[in-house]
Amino acid sequence: MPEPREYPGIGVGSTAAVGPCARFAAPPAAPADEPVPSGAEAIAAAGAALAEALEQVSAELRAAAAEHPGETLGDVLSATAEMADDPALADRAARIIAEGNGPANAMTKAVAEFAAMLTGIGGYLAERVTDLNSVRDRTVARLLGPATPGLRTIDEPAVVIAHELTPADTSSLDMTKVIALVTEVGGPTSHTAIIARQLGLPCVVRAAGATQIPEGALVAVDGARGSVVVAPDEATREAIVRRMERHRALATDTAPGATSDGHPIQLLANIGGVADARSAAGKAVEGVGLFRTEFVFLDAAAEPGVAEQAGIYREVLKAFTGRKVVVRTLDAGADKPLAYANPAHESNPALGQRAYRLVRSVPHLMEHQLRALAAAIDDCPDTEAWVMAPMISTAGEAADFRRRADEAGLGTRARIGVMVEVPAVALCADQVLQHVDFVSIGTNDLAQYTMAADRELGALSDLIDRWQPAVLRLVEATARAGAASGTPVGVCGESASDPLMALVLCGLGITSLSMSTPAVPAVRFALRHTSLATCRAMARAAIDAPDAAAAVSAVQELLDPRVREAMSLD
Repeated sequence: MPEPREYPGIGVGSTAAVGPCARFAAPPAAPADEPVPSGAEAIAAAGAALAEALEQVSAELRAAAAEHPGETLGDVLSATAEMADDPALADRAARIIAEGNGPANAMTKAVAEFAAMLTGIGGYLAERVTDLNSVRDRTVARLLGPATPGLRTIDEPAVVIAHELTPADTSSLDMTKVIALVTEVGGPTSHTAIIARQLGLPCVVRAAGATQIPEGALVAVDGARGSVVVAPDEATREAIVRRMERHRALATDTAPGATSDGHPIQLLANIGGVADARSAAGKAVEGVGLFRTEFVFLDAAAEPGVAEQAGIYREVLKAFTGRKVVVRTLDAGADKPLAYANPAHESNPALGQRAYRLVRSVPHLMEHQLRALAAAIDDCPDTEAWVMAPMISTAGEAADFRRRADEAGLGTRARIGVMVEVPAVALCADQVLQHVDFVSIGTNDLAQYTMAADRELGALSDLIDRWQPAVLRLVEATARAGAASGTPVGVCGESASDPLMALVLCGLGITSLSMSTPAVPAVRFALRHTSLATCRAMARAAIDAPDAAAAVSAVQELLDPRVREAMSLD
């Protein structure tokens, strides 16, 4: 039996679990002594073997994507398959073979070159390096002969531990048997963390050394505390059992969101497609606060037609008949390139022609999407439709989006709004709000642009911390402008899923919170056991704090004991 030991990391969610360790098999590396093909015929044969391996990997990924239609995971798997299909990758690897390398080493070197390029570009493309590495690992595995990197069959509930989990890795897991996720790398917005939030699983990322935990060892994973404990004692195990019993009890409350003294705050779901919508519709949420429509576009070789788009939007709206659905228009562009929209390279795509800014070069994309939304909304009159544009930077852009929406016929069918992700909008919120019916704050990007730090770079996670007072002050400025004009101001970023932060956001004047559905019960409980006056005091304490850590401590001091217990802070 292994000795008790703790592996600290970054926690995701507020749940915890205890179970045996199931380690994800490390992918095979290209051997240093791999035979080098000699002669034209051998070089051609090695190139053909690599091309065949890439084709097999692509087929495998597409088959996995087909098992998750309409889900964010399925869309990511399809996009990863396209990486395996990229002729530029195969051609570069073939040239490296001809330079005197075996196919596995050639694949490794080619991917390293492409990964360096994507990392240098930054933004969404930097996030895709994980998927590119997954293509490399699966291709090398096929070239060398071992089975595809993966996990042994899980016969009982287990804690899955890996160096890194890609979307392709996740698709191979029987999630009914997974009780927690642990990785050595990643951050609070990594793929592993997102999946954990969607499923309500306890998760710890950046837990250095965790892959050294022996297979089958008993492990306690605590998402609230960000800890992984090997061989936990009986007291720790019993405490986790009690915590999870309390957590499950929270789900029995299905009333609309409100503070203890009756101040309403809508609790909504974030979704990425039709399957997500149907799943969330069965939960105790008041609607959708963020419907990400880019999945319709990102995997398409050409722009989807108006009728095709309308059919997808209609299915989502129908799932929430009688409730509210906030649709975000296409959030893609330079950092989520579309072959039919972004042919030109940009050196800094996070600050380039992305999202709403695409109207500068390909205005028909927005025109067609708004027409499709109008048609879908016409067929779903009992769903309360709201439509918003991402990456708005000025009051002029907000007015322009309003004009385009009106011209498409949406002005009489839906409420029109914009997202607050750029600090300039928060600072000029009073001017922006003159043109729209609502705004929704994307705290992830707002923090990134405010703190000048890549939200995907784990080494800068302290700067991207949702508790940074500078970010909270921009949220406050936006909410204050909304209150002055009677305009709803929501939050749809990761901040909304943190029960403690939810209290602060309520105190700042936010009117709705949108999050992954498993996060809703804990947020509802925290609100229901806290008065509006206390929420406002918490907001003031957080904003006046000198740094993020001090902001958290100041707010925790004001918590009701019942909320402290539910959040396992004692």
